[in-house]
Amino acid sequence: MSFKFFDPDAELAISHGRLPHWEQAGATYFITFRTVDSIPRSVFNQWKQERAAWLTERGVDLADDDWQSKLELLPEASRREFSRRFSQKWHDELDRCHGECLFRQPGLAKIVAESFRHFDGVRYEMGDFVVMPNHVHLLVGIAGREALRRECRSWKKFSAGEINRCSGREGEFWQTESFDHLVRSEGSFDQFRRYIADNPKKVGLREGEFLYYRSVKPLRQSSRVTP
Repeated sequence: MSFKFFDPDAELAISHGRLPHWEQAGATYFITFRTVDSIPRSVFNQWKQERAAWLTERGVDLADDDWQSKLELLPEASRREFSRRFSQKWHDELDRCHGECLFRQPGLAKIVAESFRHFDGVRYEMGDFVVMPNHVHLLVGIAGREALRRECRSWKKFSAGEINRCSGREGEFWQTESFDHLVRSEGSFDQFRRYIADNPKKVGLREGEFLYYRSVKPLRQSSRVTP
């Protein structure tokens, strides 16, 4: 399997939790998931309220399964504002390093990396990833239809169990939901790679306080997802 991009003409599965999830067989995703203490609940709730109000003012209803398609019909300036105010703000809040930040410990960060690499080349193609102190970013190509949530659950279940065992913790470790974005183009793919690589430097982390992996797999730029 190679890294392929979102095809607007192919079948798309949409599901909702606190965040929307778009899935397409064979697609490549940029995924972020975080520890339960990485964003204070009050901050996250305010972010959701502000996002809903902004969209409502522009005629986009979050209750609609295809609200992201409607968002993309807005003028470019509005789409850029949405990304800056909400997507980027959400990621910036993660970079404030709230919580225990257990992944500053190289041994615990390695557990997460091993969970990503375990089925690489079998159930998915793992691209670049970075394990930050309280969250992770990764690029991954997933072949199976509606397999995104299954793989995220698998990574979280394995890593949480091992981390709790090694650190003497109990209870929930990861936030249930993940932020995922279908990669639409080569340019977008490259932007996400740069974001992953630059994230530790942006936050001012020292060597050993994060774990960065760069994939050497080739990108087939002309590949498109087929139905």
